[in-house]
Amino acid sequence: MPICEADPWRLQYFEGVPCPEDVRVSTEDPDSWQWYPAHRWIYDKLAVALSQGLEAAPHGVMPPCFPVFSKPIMNLRGMGVGSQVIESAEAYKAALTAGHFWSTLLTGPHVSTDVALVDGAPHWWRHTTGAATEGGTFDHWHVHAEPMPEIEAWCGAWARKHLRGYTGMANFETIGGRIIEAHLRFADQWPDLYGRFWVEAVVRLYATGRWDYADTDRRDGYSVVLFGPFGPRYRHPPAALLAEIRAMAGVSSVQVAFHADRDPAHHAMPPGGFRLAIVNAHSLPAGEAARERLRAALIGA
Repeated sequence: MPICEADPWRLQYFEGVPCPEDVRVSTEDPDSWQWYPAHRWIYDKLAVALSQGLEAAPHGVMPPCFPVFSKPIMNLRGMGVGSQVIESAEAYKAALTAGHFWSTLLTGPHVSTDVALVDGAPHWWRHTTGAATEGGTFDHWHVHAEPMPEIEAWCGAWARKHLRGYTGMANFETIGGRIIEAHLRFADQWPDLYGRFWVEAVVRLYATGRWDYADTDRRDGYSVVLFGPFGPRYRHPPAALLAEIRAMAGVSSVQVAFHADRDPAHHAMPPGGFRLAIVNAHSLPAGEAARERLRAALIGA
């Protein structure tokens, strides 16, 4: 399949969508880094910070004031690994790590934004926010129907300046309207929540260099996650149960997000829990109801 997807539970969004054999659509950062050499520099998070006029420098350069945010300059797998807030010069000296950098500590909403670009110019936007839990995971993500003008203005101007020559999907993560990470791909967890025939429009973008999507059924969506404790070796639910859950009112799709034949320790998971399943739904109550049915099947009452 020319749409290159690493997670088998997400192939459901792309199966059956015609795609020319000579067209490659990336959903993974390592693929994007290889396929788009002229723009791969955007995976350098220090360069992205400096391009926006933020205070930033590699570890070894003393920040002029504190607190600052510290993280790896580049990390294509587990993008947030190694991130931390540094409160003082003493803490900074203790945290010095090769390949890391510090930058202005941003505040405000943390938003993930998908955008369709033609020669660096935006033609379509969707924004998503997450509901975090105390354990370092997300309970769910809210895919917003409404625009976010501040983000679109800032990221649109940045893309026109820095991504000229690039046509395809991009993803920006922002805090307080400023870019903290950029990706040459879209978020592959909820393409079904973007609307009917959206994936077909993405394929046309890569095949023809044009964005053509009516976006007539735009509405809010929710991607609800089921986590379990670390340790057990989980089994996939029966196919019949999954079919019942997918048929529940308001449910769009279900992802069983782990490999049953792989040791649990060999899965990349957040520290707060083992990700078992994801329910995409058109209302939060529908997603939560489906999650409870999956919880009973995978973990027990």
